Amino acid sequence: MDQTENRKQTVINVDNVSIKFNMSNERVDGLKEYVVKLAKRELFYKEFWALKDVSFEVKQGDVFGIVGLNGSGKSTLLKVVSGILKPTKGAVQIKGSISPLIELGAGFDMELTARENVILNGLVLGYPKKDILAKMDEIIEFSELQEFMDVAVKNFSSGMVARLGFAIATAVQPDILIVDEILSVGDFLFQEKCERRIRGMMDAGTTVLIVSHAIEQIERLCSHVLWLDKGKLVQIGETEQVCNAYKSTV
Repeated sequence: MDQTENRKQTVINVDNVSIKFNMSNERVDGLKEYVVKLAKRELFYKEFWALKDVSFEVKQGDVFGIVGLNGSGKSTLLKVVSGILKPTKGAVQIKGSISPLIELGAGFDMELTARENVILNGLVLGYPKKDILAKMDEIIEFSELQEFMDVAVKNFSSGMVARLGFAIATAVQPDILIVDEILSVGDFLFQEKCERRIRGMMDAGTTVLIVSHAIEQIERLCSHVLWLDKGKLVQIGETEQVCNAYKSTV
């Protein structure tokens, strides 16, 4: 590692993080049966550790990838870093503002129009209303939904919702961008546009934490990679080394 790399500030520090979910051991048919079993203390759970003792740090301006099979804990880890989930054990320290591209459109009110949701979602992300209104035309243009901005979002396809969510979340340059499989949004041309926008943010110094099932995308974009398997850290290091090891097992 060169001296420039050593001088970079750590902006994401994940320290010995574990997260546990309680999974029901049995099937419960309906609310009535659930209430009865709960009252009789007959509900039984088993522990499931989605993450176990995961530690890593990301330097300012780095593009850091996370790889692993389905169920390995990748999305859970992003939600912990984003503050959506609290770790059962361990701690996460963040320096700077975060824009999480996770479950795009999850915060939308489906009864409101797309235009109204731009304002609502922007406020949820912490943007001042005047900044959202100033970015409105840019958001509409990027999403390519000009003809649908005054239509209730409940009439949108999932792809249209994701396009709008991506356009809102990337309208303002954050210190840290969290990306979960977002580059699969829309058609091929729109995917390319999403990647160009993310590259532009990277070039401007935004730190990026990204999950993708497309290993070639990780190889193309990332400087460092973390490999998870069943919630545990297998390997962490430079992209080529980790990706080659991961590809040899899948």
